[in-house]
Amino acid sequence: MDTTEITRVADRHWHALENDEVVGRGETWRRHDGRTFLSIDSWHDTAFDALAAAMLAELPRPLYTLVDTADPALASQWERAGFSPARTEYVYRVPTDPERTGLGAARPPRGVTILPLGAAEKDPLRELDRTVRAEVEATLGWREMPAEVLPRLDDATVIDPTKYAVAAEGDRYVGLMRVAPVPRQPRIGLLAVRADRQRRGIARALLADVLGTLHRSGALLATAEIGAVNTAAAALFDTIGAERVGTNLEVVLH
Repeated sequence: MDTTEITRVADRHWHALENDEVVGRGETWRRHDGRTFLSIDSWHDTAFDALAAAMLAELPRPLYTLVDTADPALASQWERAGFSPARTEYVYRVPTDPERTGLGAARPPRGVTILPLGAAEKDPLRELDRTVRAEVEATLGWREMPAEVLPRLDDATVIDPTKYAVAAEGDRYVGLMRVAPVPRQPRIGLLAVRADRQRRGIARALLADVLGTLHRSGALLATAEIGAVNTAAAALFDTIGAERVGTNLEVVLH
């Protein structure tokens, strides 16, 4: 009878072995907000359970992972390991063609200028990022933001203006949109407007500029993740023809 042997091959990596053959891998990483996330890829339940038991015995809690709800078998594995639901986010597929989004005529309000991807200056962009994150924390709470969004920005964090489009009002930045250049389907990582400048069409103008640029570059679709409690963002993406194509469940073990 085969037995499963678990080996910690590096500080953040574990292997499950059967007859000297790797039948599963586990990994852990610490995110910028201090939370520890896990990932396990295994050939069968026995290897998953053995990896989970070994990792959980060595790691401090709480521990987190993301599960695609379209994969009930994986969800069951994490539930068996003691994890329970913490939050839900929806995955959207976003068209870039202005004829599909209806954003072809979208313009920023008077006095606001859209700076395209790469045109923002680092210092005022950093200032806006801090302001937006503080406002999110005071309302939704930053833990309700998609897992792919960096949770904080500090002096040790390098901000890359090439990934941001910005709305500027005079010499102050009032809105931003972050795009990760994933091949074929870029990811919209963050779309936010200062609280005192919301409901003026700035977010739609940012979407129009960035999606238009992506479309001209040949990207027909982008992706975005929106927390289930962020109904305002979901409503905005619904108006431009974005399609909900999946659901991620963040689970936690306390």
